[in-house]
Amino acid sequence: MYQQLSEKYRPVKYENLIGQDKAVFEVRVFLKEFNSKAKKKAIVLWGPAGTGKTSLALAAAHESNSEIFELNSSDLRNRAKLEEILKPASKQSSLFKKKKILLVDEVDGVTGTDIGGIPELIRIIQKSSHPVIITGNDVWQSKLAPLRQKCKLIEMKPLRSGLIEDILKRICEREGVKENIHFLRQIAIKSQGDLRAALNDLQAYTIEKDFVNLDELEKRKKEDNIFNILRLLFKERQDFRNLFDSTNMSLDEILLWIEENIPKEYKNETLARAYIALANADRFRGRIYRQQFWRFLVYQSLFQSAGISYAKLKNQARPGFTKYERPKRILKIWLNNQKNAKKKTISKKYSRFAHCSTKRAMRDFNMLKVIMKNSPQIQSKLNLSQDEIDFLKK
Repeated sequence: MYQQLSEKYRPVKYENLIGQDKAVFEVRVFLKEFNSKAKKKAIVLWGPAGTGKTSLALAAAHESNSEIFELNSSDLRNRAKLEEILKPASKQSSLFKKKKILLVDEVDGVTGTDIGGIPELIRIIQKSSHPVIITGNDVWQSKLAPLRQKCKLIEMKPLRSGLIEDILKRICEREGVKENIHFLRQIAIKSQGDLRAALNDLQAYTIEKDFVNLDELEKRKKEDNIFNILRLLFKERQDFRNLFDSTNMSLDEILLWIEENIPKEYKNETLARAYIALANADRFRGRIYRQQFWRFLVYQSLFQSAGISYAKLKNQARPGFTKYERPKRILKIWLNNQKNAKKKTISKKYSRFAHCSTKRAMRDFNMLKVIMKNSPQIQSKLNLSQDEIDFLKK
């Protein structure tokens, strides 16, 4: 019978979860110390796909001799569904085992328009007699803010390519597959920390060997949330040369996000060093656009990744959760562009009426504005829109 390698070799014990020692330890402590009267009765395992979130929850149930009651995002669509299924399960004892764990999988799949959803899940967590394990890729979405306050957050980090390569080697040995080490290394690198994706690629190759070419295993384009990128950049102290490869945002757009949020993470001398690194990135950005020296992009990337990360001293990252914000400079630029757009359309209408150049009308706009805003007759002759008239009166 055909079986996916990711399911066949899914970990069933804590010791089989490679590369997630910290997360395993935190889950074990949580379950060991769980009390129905505890302030936080749930944990959220969060991180990219293929890092072992669901596997850790299942291993926890196995190790603690607990029955697991599993739901996914499709079951969280409305309050009535939760009342019908999860609420009774959260209070009833297990029939066959001593304990019970409630698993809510892929919680970030609940949309903001779902009825009940997150608020009802929180109510059930508070009344539950059993520990609740929740999984999600991006727990920092605004819709999950109330849930974050009620749960212990445990991060599952992408696996290093070396660890994934070792796992692929062992599975190849068990499956009797002889593969080139270089090929396995390439699968591990291209998976970008997603073990499930690496196993799927390995299986596709071993099953359809004549039809798959190594060059056709394109690097996965995983849209990494900009907030996750900022957290890595500010909280970790690494060189991060490939940090921006997982997003389709331009370096210029990322630079604006970094500029906006640096003061939230750095203070005093570290703040100064971070801004110096960002200034150097902007300096190379200017050279690139002026002289079309696109090879300098690597320097812009290094300064706004490793340069920012190493601006802080070792173990100097600000602890706890930081709420990052969208760049306000983009909004200011947009507002200024809107302002100039209105100014230009009015100047064009005036230049046609007065038989002068648009450039001259733009130059004399401040004087013309005073005349036009106080004269309904001129506004009518120029055929100004209501938006343009409102702009003149500001």
